[in-house]
Amino acid sequence: MTKQHAIAALVLSVVAGIAVMAIIDKSSEDKVRPDAVTSSNIATESVPKPEKNPGAVPVELYVMSQCPYGVEALKAIKPAIDKLGADVDVALEYIGQEDGSGNLTSMHGPAEVKGNIAQLCALQHAPAKAFDLIACQNENMRQVDTNWETCASKIGVPVQPLKACIEGAEGKKLLSASFKRAEKKGATGSPTIYIGGKPYEGRRSPDAFLRAICSAHEGPAPKACAELPPLATVHVTILTDKRCADCDASRLAQAVGSRIAKPDVKILDYTEEEGRNLHKEIGGGSLPLLVFDDSLDGDAEANEAIGPGTQRKGKHRVLNVGGTWNPVCADPNGCSQAECKNTMSCRPESKNTLEVFVMSQCPYGVLALNAMEEVLKNFGKGLHFKVHYIANGTAESGFQALHGQPEVDENIRELCAIKHYGASNKYMDYIWCRNKDIRSSEWQSCTGSNGIATAKIKSCFEGEGKKLHEEDIKIANSLGIGASPTWLVNGRYKFSGIDAETIRKNVCEHNPGLKGCENKLSAAGPGASPQGGCGQ
Repeated sequence: MTKQHAIAALVLSVVAGIAVMAIIDKSSEDKVRPDAVTSSNIATESVPKPEKNPGAVPVELYVMSQCPYGVEALKAIKPAIDKLGADVDVALEYIGQEDGSGNLTSMHGPAEVKGNIAQLCALQHAPAKAFDLIACQNENMRQVDTNWETCASKIGVPVQPLKACIEGAEGKKLLSASFKRAEKKGATGSPTIYIGGKPYEGRRSPDAFLRAICSAHEGPAPKACAELPPLATVHVTILTDKRCADCDASRLAQAVGSRIAKPDVKILDYTEEEGRNLHKEIGGGSLPLLVFDDSLDGDAEANEAIGPGTQRKGKHRVLNVGGTWNPVCADPNGCSQAECKNTMSCRPESKNTLEVFVMSQCPYGVLALNAMEEVLKNFGKGLHFKVHYIANGTAESGFQALHGQPEVDENIRELCAIKHYGASNKYMDYIWCRNKDIRSSEWQSCTGSNGIATAKIKSCFEGEGKKLHEEDIKIANSLGIGASPTWLVNGRYKFSGIDAETIRKNVCEHNPGLKGCENKLSAAGPGASPQGGCGQ
């Protein structure tokens, strides 16, 4: 996950109260091919082809049918599509891979592949009602592979043509073509959005999408655009510190733009008098911070989303975006203060060490841990490796994880394996086995024959496991780490990555004499992103 996306997600995670990260890669600006699958330009011989409005604004969405952020974007843009009608031309494409044998795969597994196909078949056979059907499916995105039939019946779409398409060769052909268009566009993250041919990185709300489409419209404004009220300016100060490597104010300003339609951004640095004074005025706190005045009230949508997360500090409203930089600790003799001992800036460096913070059922975390098989073989005993888990809660109050209770349970089982099979990283045999089908409840099949005792994992899970999880959670929380995977080299240096070569490069950057640094390892495959993450 890039720093840009990490900071943007800090805002989203605080505002939305969840730790979900969608990786959005908008590196390409190529036009989608004219034969793109859309709600208005695809039909079969039995379905009349709607006439296209030459003045319609092209909107392209590249998604995965079971990605929460892709679903969120589709829900938010549908009201704009409904209001604009023929004044918008929407192309919906899907992100995934096709191997040399013609097998289709997607990030969230076979169910997502079938969900993608179902939605493409709806666009093909029922273009006028396709987005209504998809909206119905998205009420339960975990069942998009099966709920299409109920939704089709509910909104009046003939089931048999859809079924023939979904279960036959036609659906696979549609998805294969869609995957290729997404790859050609450079879309690797869900959602990737283009409006009027340009990447869209604004906030994902009905009003924001409507405004963006209207702004891209040429000629007389459609009625829905003419009725839009003027935007209110929101004044926001980004309080940062140039000594902090993770406090990139310019990136955070972009994130602010994704949540506030018309922000007036001012950047203050703690090392300057005005910044120090503001920090003192609002009662201190870890940086970066977003400081608002009451102009936030003028943007009802932004205030509804951001307002509850702010704290009143005199005449200011302060939003903590999850920053962990305590500027006091970076001052002379700052690390001698009690509040600074567990901060990143005061953490002692430990050479030749690598830690990774993951959610056990995060697809990106799974890829990252799988890459460690090659990394550990390369460095051997010279690299000290440890896995930590991202969640919240305590043994007494219960735990919360992004992917639910099954993830909490698997976190605990893996911590038990780490505790009892830490020598020579033996516990990784259990983790690599589980990662082959991480959502399966049959964890016992990954014990026994590999030298990891089923009874020992079970006993630990039912006994000390919860305490292990509670203590491990504290490590990520004290360092402000919420994205899976997040890597930490020598206890001090963070990076993101999911392939062996990215991991090797970062380890060797801070440990240049380590044996194994002379080797080159496997990098991300063609068309694949070396980045990716769940959470902040």
